[in-house]
Amino acid sequence: MKYKFFTISIPIFLLIIASFYITSKFIKPPPKKEITIAAGSITGNYYKTALIYKKLLEKENVKVNLLTSAGSIENINLLKQNKADIAFIQNGTTKNKEEGIKSLASIYYEPLWVFYRNEGFSINYIIQLISKKISIGAEGSGTKDLTSKILKDNGIDSTNSTIFNYDDKKAKEELIKGNIDAMFVVSAHESKTIEELLSNPNINVLSFKRAKAYSRKYPFLEALNLYEGTLDLYKNLPDEDINLLSTTANLAVKDGFSEELIRLVLKKAKEVHSKKDLFAKAEQFPNDLNMQLEIHEEAQRYFEYGDTWLEKIFPYWIASNIDRLKLFIIPLLTLLFPLFKGFFPLYTWTMRSKIYKWYDEVKDLDNRIDTLSKKELEKELITINELKQETQKETKVPLSFMGEYYNLQLHIDLIEQKIEKKLSS
Repeated sequence: MKYKFFTISIPIFLLIIASFYITSKFIKPPPKKEITIAAGSITGNYYKTALIYKKLLEKENVKVNLLTSAGSIENINLLKQNKADIAFIQNGTTKNKEEGIKSLASIYYEPLWVFYRNEGFSINYIIQLISKKISIGAEGSGTKDLTSKILKDNGIDSTNSTIFNYDDKKAKEELIKGNIDAMFVVSAHESKTIEELLSNPNINVLSFKRAKAYSRKYPFLEALNLYEGTLDLYKNLPDEDINLLSTTANLAVKDGFSEELIRLVLKKAKEVHSKKDLFAKAEQFPNDLNMQLEIHEEAQRYFEYGDTWLEKIFPYWIASNIDRLKLFIIPLLTLLFPLFKGFFPLYTWTMRSKIYKWYDEVKDLDNRIDTLSKKELEKELITINELKQETQKETKVPLSFMGEYYNLQLHIDLIEQKIEKKLSS
């Protein structure tokens, strides 16, 4: 009986193991839990945001490396050179298609601020900056890229104005000192540079009268309103309503980067940027709207469907590993379905075999009774009593099989009675 059981069970178990082994060859290995992020200038808002990401991601046991740069243009190059996995870039600084790079999300508004010296007059149009000394942002920065477009639209270049490529910090210092007349900066409103310049009585900020026109020409730009007193009611900053042009800060990723880590980064981006702020409504960011770069497939799925039910139930890496091993479920279910169908017959056979194994001895004795001598019958009577005791001791079966067990006992009793009848005759 044991031999029969093993001849059935061993091939089944070997088939299961072989199926798992073959399936494992098609499963992606777990990703290396490390991300390198191109984060811009150490004094900029990109770097500040990257530090928040770093803190959140390291709680998930992901090592995060931050690379500094001049800004968006350099960050794009770091992705292309495979020196960074993810980068902060300013929407509008890329072509519609960049080889090897895709977009993950827009994460917050980045207004274009134009600050100029308060010399007793106001500037209402960019064209009024002709012949002025202007800082348009550092080389490799998104500020320079966007400002160059805006100035070109207004006929301003190095032939009719003095152009400087200062970074935000240097431009602010030179503007306050009076060494330049105006500076362009693309930055979120939380920037200390923005707050400091807005609160300086010697510095004005340009209100774009044609903000809507610019936003029509450049799809990546939006017209925003900054209302009087919004930044500081006590100091009344700003002291009038201002029309701003704004792009968005985007996350971009190199092709081939881990989809699991992409999902994790997007989850943390949502945690950081989904709150209401000065310009954005609650849950407005992160989003996949109005981006120049082609969006990554995994990011598209995330925005369409959100967290998976596994991610809602389990910590991220547990959910991720379960999802990654889902290929195991296919052969497992394929094998388990017939196994479950055959389990109960096999179980029934196993339980009954514990009872039926005794029938070989009972049948053999029954066949020999008529040929035995009286002395041999007395000896077999002792044997049949021992058999009865042995079956009672060794045959352990569930209550549902007690009918077969008691049938065995009745058959043993029947043989015992036949022997006793023979001896008494």
